[in-house]
Amino acid sequence: MNLSAQDHQTFFTCDTDAGKQEYEVMQMAWRERSPQARVKAAKEALEKNPDCAPAMILLAEEECSTILEVEKMFKQAYKAAETQYRKSQQTQHYGTQYEQNHRRDTNVMIYIKRRLSMCARKLGRTREAVKMMKDLMKDFPMFNLYNIHENLIEALLEMQAYTDVQAVLAKYDDISLPKSATICYTAALLKARQVADKFSPDIASKRGLSTAEMNAVEAIHRAVEFNPHVPKYLLEMKSLVLPPEHILKRGDSEAVAYSFFHLQHWKRVEGALNLLHCTWEGTFRMIPYPLEKGHLFYPYPPCTENADKELLPAFHDVSVYPKKELPFFILFTAGLCSFTALLALLTHQYPEPMGYVAKT
Repeated sequence: MNLSAQDHQTFFTCDTDAGKQEYEVMQMAWRERSPQARVKAAKEALEKNPDCAPAMILLAEEECSTILEVEKMFKQAYKAAETQYRKSQQTQHYGTQYEQNHRRDTNVMIYIKRRLSMCARKLGRTREAVKMMKDLMKDFPMFNLYNIHENLIEALLEMQAYTDVQAVLAKYDDISLPKSATICYTAALLKARQVADKFSPDIASKRGLSTAEMNAVEAIHRAVEFNPHVPKYLLEMKSLVLPPEHILKRGDSEAVAYSFFHLQHWKRVEGALNLLHCTWEGTFRMIPYPLEKGHLFYPYPPCTENADKELLPAFHDVSVYPKKELPFFILFTAGLCSFTALLALLTHQYPEPMGYVAKT
């Protein structure tokens, strides 16, 4: 709730709201913890101003019970937001306050249009969703706050438009831009797609990996280094839960969210999950001390577990960084040595009973 409240106040309020009754009511609404009080405040704001777009956002997300109802409310909100955006666009150069007002109106309009595109995606109108996302990215190229490109990648994968996905990755999978599980694992999926259907670990071990296979394996290792929790969900070695409202990059919450929406795309590419299964654990040989030194990324942050426990439901077993398992031979030798030392100690302390036991 706190994270959402911070986001809402950052995106949908500004200093110039003082004196505007509907926006003052909404400032209180975003801070309310009771869902009923939030909805009531939003309705009160709409009574004061029927074109209050932030109030419609709250009602769409917290009162509407179906995607169709949500879409209808967001369409109404978008009309109001677009009108307000055009007004503030003309006055943004008059001073700092006008500029703040325009920034808020821009945030509101982009947020609503992105939500509308996600409604279209959920209702199966994928082409329409893709067009809306592309229009948003074209109209606001510098606006990466909502990660619209990640929603676009998922929608394009649903359409199996792999060339278009590659074009999006070419723009956003850049060394200077922040990474995510979606970007790293989609890059790995596209490379795996070229070789996965013919890949066989037995043949590969005899003749070695081809260049394309090596590229695919390296892409998988890169993705696993970024977020090591994803493979167990994709390979269904660990059960999924509904994704949380907020995620932590490189954490279990991001892995849950990515796998929840992308598992179907990996299953659709023949052999991709088999290639992942055969190669993902090889990442840990390259980075034996991941919390101290990374290979392609910064060392893995040790604080993700506590944050993920707050973001994910209590019944979910939070995944922590995979620890290296000791080989059986080492464990057996350690056990044997310990047992021998214990026998020696007992013989030294109690020579007669131990002699009797030995004779028996």
